[in-house]
Amino acid sequence: MHADAGHWGRKGQAYIHPFGTHGVDMNGFDFHQYWLRARQGGDTHPIDDYSMSAVAARQARFDLPPAGQNSPRAHIRYAYHFDATLYARFLRSYAEQRGVRRVEGKVERVVQNPDSGDIEALALDNGQTLTGELFFDCTGFSALLLGKTLGVGYHDWSHWLPCDAAQAVACTHAGPLLPYTRSTARPSGWQWRIPTQSRTGNGHIYSRAFMDDGEATEILLANLDGEVMGTPRQIRFTAGHRHTFWKNNCIAIGLSAGFLEPLESTSIYLIQEGISRFIALFPDASLPAVVRDEYNRHMRTEFEQVRDFIILHYKATERDDTPFWDYCRTMSIPDSLTHKIELFRTAGRTFRYEEELFARTSWVAVFLGQGIVPQTCDPVIAHLPYDTVVSSLESMRAAMAAEAARMPTHAAFLQSYCPAVRA
Repeated sequence: MHADAGHWGRKGQAYIHPFGTHGVDMNGFDFHQYWLRARQGGDTHPIDDYSMSAVAARQARFDLPPAGQNSPRAHIRYAYHFDATLYARFLRSYAEQRGVRRVEGKVERVVQNPDSGDIEALALDNGQTLTGELFFDCTGFSALLLGKTLGVGYHDWSHWLPCDAAQAVACTHAGPLLPYTRSTARPSGWQWRIPTQSRTGNGHIYSRAFMDDGEATEILLANLDGEVMGTPRQIRFTAGHRHTFWKNNCIAIGLSAGFLEPLESTSIYLIQEGISRFIALFPDASLPAVVRDEYNRHMRTEFEQVRDFIILHYKATERDDTPFWDYCRTMSIPDSLTHKIELFRTAGRTFRYEEELFARTSWVAVFLGQGIVPQTCDPVIAHLPYDTVVSSLESMRAAMAAEAARMPTHAAFLQSYCPAVRA
């Protein structure tokens, strides 16, 4: 489950952004067009009543989709909540077992070719020198290689994404183990709650232009669902990305390439996309410029598409109860996002461009969840008998509710499928 999102469109209002689809597309028309037809006739059921993932999540239930069956449960889609520390440890072990050599040390000096500017070696504080033909900059926000050494600047997106700080802390479990991330809007940002089997991860992302660190800490600690574990960890960031991701013989991956707040958990995806796109374009030793240019074009597009989807959460609000939300509600936004909003508001249409990460269902979930409702439905669907449409939707809704009730609870599923291993 992506998230249960509270207070974003209006205070007291919540919706679910699920994985998977809403309903079933019928006769070549998107399901949400039928939902709009029913709504225009007075039906008040939210669209996530027709998402198998969302219906199960509300009941704190989960099961794997059965293979080769035509049942509502087959529409379940899911991802994972990882303990980041354990996952990093696993990946390190996995890589080293397959021949990756890990060398520890602080980079004291970057050696460049005096003619080409290419990076030739890294001089470490322990006296070692690491030479190479191609370097991946994974030095985090400092971007030591691509930024500080090769001088690649940064596109600052803080006008559209004003949050620039976060505090994170874990707490113990309280209540049932929920199968989704919760994203709750706060006076000057938002708070996440991510349950794992051993603890709940919490964080408060906020804008220091509208809230000081002390108040942010108070809000975080006052909204935990269990006993705090440790002291909140502070993070500073600027939303955006490097002007180019690949320059000379250096490619930035991860935080050195750019950062977008984890509202839709896209950081790992952008890392994977940076790696997989490099593999797809794998160059020879000459590192041809056309390959580098295509890589930069693709990664710039990926970042911009994710950016627009995250901005939508802030822009699509009716809130004016705090200076932060009033700013977000009235701020200018990229033309690409303006077009998507107006296309959906006017005609109920949304399309997926250039293999973008977020599919139609995701855009529809946030549009409708935060109050951007089309003025009309598809003209063909508008001429269908209202009773026929409502009857079809009622049948679908009942089947999903019944199927969810037969699933095990999320906690019971985890205990039977992957019981937690205690250290």
